[in-house]
Amino acid sequence: MRNFILFISRFFNLILFLALEIVCIVLISRTNSLQGNDIVSSANAVSGLMYKKQNDVVYYFALRRMNDSLLNENARLRTQLSFRNSVDTLRDTTVRKVLGNPDSSHIIHYADYHYLTAHVINNSVSSSNNYITINRGTATGVYKGMGVITGTGAVGKVVNASAHYASILSILSMKQKVSARLKDGTYGYIEWEGDRPDVLMMKDVAQQVRVKLGDTVFTTDYSFFPSDILIGTVYRKDALKKNNMQLLYLRPTVNFRNLQYVYVVDNKLAMEKQHLEDSSLKSKQ
Repeated sequence: MRNFILFISRFFNLILFLALEIVCIVLISRTNSLQGNDIVSSANAVSGLMYKKQNDVVYYFALRRMNDSLLNENARLRTQLSFRNSVDTLRDTTVRKVLGNPDSSHIIHYADYHYLTAHVINNSVSSSNNYITINRGTATGVYKGMGVITGTGAVGKVVNASAHYASILSILSMKQKVSARLKDGTYGYIEWEGDRPDVLMMKDVAQQVRVKLGDTVFTTDYSFFPSDILIGTVYRKDALKKNNMQLLYLRPTVNFRNLQYVYVVDNKLAMEKQHLEDSSLKSKQ
């Protein structure tokens, strides 16, 4: 208490001056004078700036939760969309399809896809075979062989999974080929030459196929991806005279240098299909 009294007595003049200044400002601001309006406007501007800064800080720390919420919502919508664009061939006995109709919404899909969100915690783009690590594993339903995509295109395939993590072999891999098709239905396959992460190659395309620069390339049902997932766009093409084929150079639609969030694609019928194909191979031997 003694120290407080000494502090007051030492700075009494300054404290009195500040108190009187505050009283004057309050009295002026309560009037309709020009000075009063200026004081109120200045006070509103300062308080508005403080509220904006506070909101920016809260928004920044809430970004991760918002991203997770949006990813979960996108995964749910992708799952619903796969149901709308497919026909359950185990229940429907009659399917009518107009011949020559290019609308992909009428394509029959022999799969049941579900999408799981995941966060990328490690990624490489400079090796001959590049791998991506995500924070999802067998505990959340991620297993070897599942396809992985983003909102912009195809990423790769799960090759190993522990309880809480999974390793993905990127399509930027020299030992992994991906089945692909042009928008006109021409099939080929995608390969990476181990050079730059922003260049893919589509091979096994005949020279008589008309390909324009800017044409898009999609995944097919023959791969571990769902069909019609973007892979890249054509920016260059070379004719190969020795085999009457053409080589297409693609710009991937996925920015592999900046991967943050992905979707793991769970095909509920994949194991049944694989089991059937393995049984067929054994019977041929």
